[in-house]
Amino acid sequence: MDVGNIASLATAMSSAKTDQEISIAVLKKAMDINAAGALALIEALPENPSVQSLPQHLGQNINTTA
Repeated sequence: MDVGNIASLATAMSSAKTDQEISIAVLKKAMDINAAGALALIEALPENPSVQSLPQHLGQNINTTA
C-alpha cells in the first residue's frame, strides 16, 4: 500500500468514528428530551379520587368472547 492510501484510510476511519459518536450523542439527547416530555405528561394527569374509592376486586378480570 502507498503511504498516501494509508493516511487517507486512517482519516476516513477517524471521520466515520467521529460521525458515529456525534449521531449517538444526538440520539441520547433526543431520548432524554422524549423521556422528560413523557414524564411531564404523566405528572400532568389529574388525580381522580373517585377511582381510589372503588372496591379492590374491580378491574382484575377481563371478560372476552371469541
